[in-house]
Amino acid sequence: MSDSVFITDDFLLENKCAQRLYHEYAAGMPILDFHSHLSPQSIASDGRWGNLAQIWLSDDHYKWRAMRSNGVPERFCTGNASDWEKFDQWAATVPFLLRNPLYDWTHLELARYFDISDRLLCRETAVGVWDETGRKLALPEFSCRALVKKARVTHICTTDDPVDSLTSHAMIAADESFGAVVLPTWRPDRALAIENVAEFNAWTDKLAAAADVEIRDFNSYIGALRKRHAFFHRAGCRLADHALDMIDAAGYTDKEVEAVFAKARSGMAPDAEGFAKFRSAMMYEFGIMNHEKGWTQQFHIGAMRCNSTRAALTVVPNTGADSIGDSGIARPLSRLLDRLDRTDQLAKTILYNINPRDNALL
Repeated sequence: MSDSVFITDDFLLENKCAQRLYHEYAAGMPILDFHSHLSPQSIASDGRWGNLAQIWLSDDHYKWRAMRSNGVPERFCTGNASDWEKFDQWAATVPFLLRNPLYDWTHLELARYFDISDRLLCRETAVGVWDETGRKLALPEFSCRALVKKARVTHICTTDDPVDSLTSHAMIAADESFGAVVLPTWRPDRALAIENVAEFNAWTDKLAAAADVEIRDFNSYIGALRKRHAFFHRAGCRLADHALDMIDAAGYTDKEVEAVFAKARSGMAPDAEGFAKFRSAMMYEFGIMNHEKGWTQQFHIGAMRCNSTRAALTVVPNTGADSIGDSGIARPLSRLLDRLDRTDQLAKTILYNINPRDNALL
């Protein structure tokens, strides 16, 4: 890449030791991706993309967030603008992202996958980048599976709701022509989301259907989740993934949690105390399930989600209207883990913390 204006072979490798460690040891290593949001459907069907907007902007909420911060109207993010219009707005945003990882990632991907390293993406270069990448995306080596192989990915853990059928995972597992292992990850966030009773009850009905269980009370609710947990285990799942904007470790009794669940199922939202008790009970139950199966649990903590009421009402949740939270998670997290540890039921745990304030305490 001698003609590179930014991404060189030694990008971010600032001394000889770093260069040697990367080029002689790390560069050729396979990737085991234990947390991803890749689509199992796209992998199963060996999906294709017609242009760079489709592969970059169709579901990347980090890019949407950056575009909104740059004043780009929503129709160019999640709206009905054409693919070219969305890409043009992204290209106009990129120059304002210096010191943001998105700036580096954008140019790394252009260099590594499209051999474009002689220019920086901006509005003036957008047409040339669009045309050149479009021609390459039409080639067989740019299908979903081909890109996975090109990146030397050997294992992919996707993000899956407990009610998912995992049909795509079964299709991939049955296809011996694809070398990478694709496994589901248990992501039960909606099982805790009792604050929105309409959505919670609709999801609970889906859970009952998926588990083929009549959910009459809290115990049968946990029973249905346990049944789906076992189904995920049989499908190869060994990871749980919990996104927690805040962590609750409130004291509760079985009678109190049952009353909160019954109230929600009747269509009434619980108060803040009931909400905390329910979430505390659920995370304890999930912790026990994960330990029993020998899984590893991942906790995503410290985010403040859906800050924009307007975005929450008009755009799908968790699409970039988030920020760093200030929920004081360290103390309740330690209580939750200690509660499991005292009974020798603490699974291996990975923490992803968004708020640097809490890192020392963690």
